[in-house]
Amino acid sequence: MSEAKREPIGLDPIAFHRPSVTEEEIAEVVDTLRSGWLTMGPKTRRFEQEFAAKVGAEHAVAVASATAGLHLGLDALDLQPGDEVLVPTVTFASTGATVVHAGATPILVDCEADTLNIDVNDAARKCGPRTRAIVPVHMAGHPCDMDTVSALANEHGLRVMEDAAHALPAAYRGRSVGSISELTVFSFYATKNLTTGEGGMVTTGDAELADRIRMRRLHGMSRDAWKRYRTEGSWRYDIAYPGFKYNMTDIAAALGLVQLGRLAELQSRRLAIVERYRSALSQCAALELPTCRPEVEHAWHLFPVRMYHEQLSIHRDGIIEELNARGIGTSVHFIPLHVHSFYREKFGYTDDALPQASEQWQRMISLPLYPGLSDAAVDRVAETLIDIVERHRR
Repeated sequence: MSEAKREPIGLDPIAFHRPSVTEEEIAEVVDTLRSGWLTMGPKTRRFEQEFAAKVGAEHAVAVASATAGLHLGLDALDLQPGDEVLVPTVTFASTGATVVHAGATPILVDCEADTLNIDVNDAARKCGPRTRAIVPVHMAGHPCDMDTVSALANEHGLRVMEDAAHALPAAYRGRSVGSISELTVFSFYATKNLTTGEGGMVTTGDAELADRIRMRRLHGMSRDAWKRYRTEGSWRYDIAYPGFKYNMTDIAAALGLVQLGRLAELQSRRLAIVERYRSALSQCAALELPTCRPEVEHAWHLFPVRMYHEQLSIHRDGIIEELNARGIGTSVHFIPLHVHSFYREKFGYTDDALPQASEQWQRMISLPLYPGLSDAAVDRVAETLIDIVERHRR
């Protein structure tokens, strides 16, 4: 491999991500700090209501993270030891880990070659007598084929909980993600399209499930126990379930309220960056650009490109090293679950068992994509990537 070039002195590094926070968010957080109510309270309730309206859900429950939301959702389904949950192997750690924490067994499913979303045909092959649920993940913000997911769920009596950590705002056949399945979980982590620093949201159309999740997110306390320190509240409470400490704070919700109001503006900039990348990178035959099927509205949380290694004398890892040497931050989404030692040692997974994911993840690089990225920075990322790739063409 030829030695990586270095960027000329004076060029600022391009971070993989920077959050978009304005004076409006800062003012809302300061208002919360001055209000005397910092933990879950009135701003959290308002954020829940406005978020539910945004995605067309009947109920929204704010939580400490998407991981907390996934755990609460699975816990609310009352899974039993020995129950199985279908989980895509191409996802972040929490999608599989929360199944284990809920007492069930994660059954890893391969991905589609184009979207990298769950392969429903592989999921169908892996359905067994103990399969109770499926957790489709909208990879990079591209909605899964929810018609086929729903058909599989109906055929086998499965509960559906969408992992929509990447998928705000996204839609499938005109329906907003968050209003399609029994449960949907969103992430507001620092890198997400809407951020509260740390946080998440669970949406559902089932009032009983919503009440169960609300109660279990705060120690299993009786309804509205969070009000016990307010004048209209009572110090008495009942523990109805051994719950968790998974509630959102009003400080986080303050950020979320402003970000929700800016979501259309933030998303417009993301779409412009995506089109700029597409225009610049489409000329490079050694790169496969992300797909967007006609029936979806893509959230574009990520812009993952894939290398055609047969055309190159350099591996994906080497390209990442050269990009880093030239001041450009990147990432890989994701190392599949079955590659990690826990899943190999505990469940015996091998690369051969999930061939598509085993191949695809080694080709991926996620490029910087966030509203504060300037056109000049987008162009520099694209030009640098093309330069590296072309210098290593076979």
